[in-house]
Amino acid sequence: MISNEHQEHASSTGLASTSAVTGDRPRVNDYNCFTEAYTAENETNLINAYYERPAMLALAGEVAGRRILDAGCGSGPLFAALRDRGALVSGFDASAGMLELARRRLGDSADLQVAALGNSLPYPDRTFDDVVASLVLHYLEDWRPALAELRRVLKPGGRLIASVDHPFAIHLMHRQAGRETEYNYFDTTNWAEEWTMSGHTARMSIWHRPLHAMVEAFTEAGFRITVISEPEPDPAARELFPEAIAARPRFLCFLFFVLQID
Repeated sequence: MISNEHQEHASSTGLASTSAVTGDRPRVNDYNCFTEAYTAENETNLINAYYERPAMLALAGEVAGRRILDAGCGSGPLFAALRDRGALVSGFDASAGMLELARRRLGDSADLQVAALGNSLPYPDRTFDDVVASLVLHYLEDWRPALAELRRVLKPGGRLIASVDHPFAIHLMHRQAGRETEYNYFDTTNWAEEWTMSGHTARMSIWHRPLHAMVEAFTEAGFRITVISEPEPDPAARELFPEAIAARPRFLCFLFFVLQID
């Protein structure tokens, strides 16, 4: 099954290879355009609330007492869930609007900062036991600066738990749309789509990379892969989304990694 996130929000899509993306680009990935609407949907939909977030929490396991950095924390649903399980959580996001919603959820004492993944992060070396990067890496063309910073802020033995668009789900989406000549699974390519929520539209720019390119990026950054997961939805989804789950009890949507440094 192709990611519902892309099926539901894509009204126009354009593709470009790494070498072809040049010149000035319009503003993209601006979550400030629809912070409230995006957050409301993220709270209750199948793929975020009952698939991606439960999978991230399951991979994190027992987190009580662990210091965790939520990279690209958005409005803070994963931050809140980890904190409820006893973790000591910090978070950052490039969207000030999303962080405003996160502070409403988490309280004024929550450690939240405006920062962009891929730039220098405002944390000392070896600060965190874990980093969670939920559906954020696939917005980046070059993973190297981001992974280097995330590795820097992890303690020895620390983990990076990451979710990204499943590369084969994206491949199927383009193939079903008849874009085989524009798109090759084995290339690193940029594609864009417009998401419209509650009358607000934003252009989202996403980078596809094949599985082998993801693995190479992680290992070159000094991470050891301990888990690659293609999970089932949370059991509660069967009652809340009976028709969708009856039609496809398992589906391709996101791909999950647990990575560790020595």
